[in-house]
Amino acid sequence: MNEKITKHLRVKAETYETRYSWGHKAWLYLNEQEIAYTKRTYYNRTWEAWTFESVITSLYNKAKKQKLLSKYYLRLFKKFIDNGGKVEAERVKQEFKTIATIASLGSIFGKDQKESNDWKARMIKAGLGNKGLVMPEDWDSLDENTKQARLDKLINYMQEGV
Repeated sequence: MNEKITKHLRVKAETYETRYSWGHKAWLYLNEQEIAYTKRTYYNRTWEAWTFESVITSLYNKAKKQKLLSKYYLRLFKKFIDNGGKVEAERVKQEFKTIATIASLGSIFGKDQKESNDWKARMIKAGLGNKGLVMPEDWDSLDENTKQARLDKLINYMQEGV
């Protein structure tokens, strides 16, 4: 991510990986001069509303605490963070709706309940990728009615765009 906040203010963020962890780094530039840097390390996953939320918020707090920016630029930076969350939330909402729509086609394409459930689960996993869908340990031992009820509930949740 490399976003201009104003003509003179820019934030850059990226993901990094190590052997045992991963994380986000962010830099703040004023007139193309780096004025602040921050880093967050994660060992599992983040619970952010939008990508880079924690590290960019930390960068904002650092700039505010150390008085690296004027009140004007701080206000614009804060607005950028607030809008970033809204934009990212809308993007995720649309992504969920698309995944749910494709998964729901399992009811049409499946020859029987098992095939429909398999399609739905496969499409949801493929759509979410590495974003954290973990099937219950006992998934394979559940009956098809229970699987269908759970999958349909998830699909409905995703279609609502929550």
